Amino acid sequence: MRQTVRMIQGFSHIGIGVSDLDRSIRFYSDVLGFVQLYRLDFDNDEVAATMEQSGRFASAMLLRGDVRIELLQWVDVAPTGSGERKPMTELGVTHLSFRVDDLDELTEAIEAAGGAVVEQTRTVLGDPADPSSTRLIYFTDPDGTRIELMQNVPDLSGFTAEQITAMAATAG
Repeated sequence: MRQTVRMIQGFSHIGIGVSDLDRSIRFYSDVLGFVQLYRLDFDNDEVAATMEQSGRFASAMLLRGDVRIELLQWVDVAPTGSGERKPMTELGVTHLSFRVDDLDELTEAIEAAGGAVVEQTRTVLGDPADPSSTRLIYFTDPDGTRIELMQNVPDLSGFTAEQITAMAATAG
């Protein structure tokens, strides 16, 4: 194992820029079940070098299971970007993804909380009449961040890469 790999302690979080921190905290909490760990205000360029940007901003760290997201709202710097969902062909992070019991049950909550369901992305892998077929759909948060819901997919979180590779070889 290379020395640099051993130096990594573990995954920390994903940062998401938002236009209204309170609205986004409500969205990720009410729709996706995150809880707020803490909220910080950065008023004095404490991390300007790290952020590569001067200016005031607020940060909220949210947690769901072992997933942490940091929502960031700039206070005195205008946000950039279109607020539209990124094309899947654009370089960089394209989406977040969550396994769910029933993706249709979340549709109303998504829209009520300011998100948008992207109905044309609804996909069924297998027989649509079979309730055990894999079902996929994308939606966006209030600022256009693309989020995928996946129903009837295995939970691989407790397996090592070697175990997953072996399972895939057996299944194929």
